[in-house]
Amino acid sequence: MERITLTPDLSLSRIVYGMWRLGDVDDTSPKAVQAKIEACLEQGITTMDQADIYGGYMAEEIMGAGLTQDIRDQIEVVTKCDILAPAGRHSDAPGKYYDTTRDHIVASVDHSLRLMGIDKIDVLLIHRPDPLMDHHETGAALDALVASGKIGAVGVSNFKLHDWTLLESAMASKLVTNQLEVSLSTHDALTNGDLAFLQERGVAPMAWSPLGGGALMTADTDLGRAMDAVAGDNGVDRAAVAVAWLLAHPASIMPVMGTNNISRIKGFSDAFNVKMTRQTWFKLYESALGHEVA
Repeated sequence: MERITLTPDLSLSRIVYGMWRLGDVDDTSPKAVQAKIEACLEQGITTMDQADIYGGYMAEEIMGAGLTQDIRDQIEVVTKCDILAPAGRHSDAPGKYYDTTRDHIVASVDHSLRLMGIDKIDVLLIHRPDPLMDHHETGAALDALVASGKIGAVGVSNFKLHDWTLLESAMASKLVTNQLEVSLSTHDALTNGDLAFLQERGVAPMAWSPLGGGALMTADTDLGRAMDAVAGDNGVDRAAVAVAWLLAHPASIMPVMGTNNISRIKGFSDAFNVKMTRQTWFKLYESALGHEVA
């Protein structure tokens, strides 16, 4: 499995296992969680993507219950904070909002460490841009968490370039990634500057919902048929084609793959078996656009 270097001391697996649905099944036992992680590790997928809010603030705890010391020693943990919604430990919240204050970030990190039973979060992401963010307060809190050893590095999710530069301007630490929605069905980031901004700076982005929330797997459209043709030529399924399309981009995109199906997890690395020529990439892109490129 290819790896992406974020800092001299930290690299992530090119494909990341996304755990936002970890609690959406009947069997959330430690044994079931271990089986999913082990299916990833067999392919060299070592990076696990979490967020405090996933599963109504329960997914981190479900994951933590399944982490043996051996598994902890093999994985990198990415998690997120700043979305506060009336669920789980925040069930008394009056509504959904963002909180990038020092107190909330520090409390969220401490909760995440305890629930997952780990000593360090490898990458902490600010989950959504907060229009009330005091970048000096937020930046100082994040720098202090890095200095304390509770987190290894800081990134963001769903940030536009101006959000990125605002936060980083108040930090000693450099932001190491931006987790964006990018897929064959949601591809604006290729042309609106989101990917170009990161690529210019040599920052590898993560891509959430790389299968379009699953819609790309079943769509009976020109794009679906184009994906089927590529899949047939390469002996894989549509998911592998969709991921290979992202892997081919020079920004070094890290797709975040989320499923509870073990057989699908075991197929994540099939994307590396797809021959994605420039012509094939553009054929899929044109099918996604619904017209030829200009």
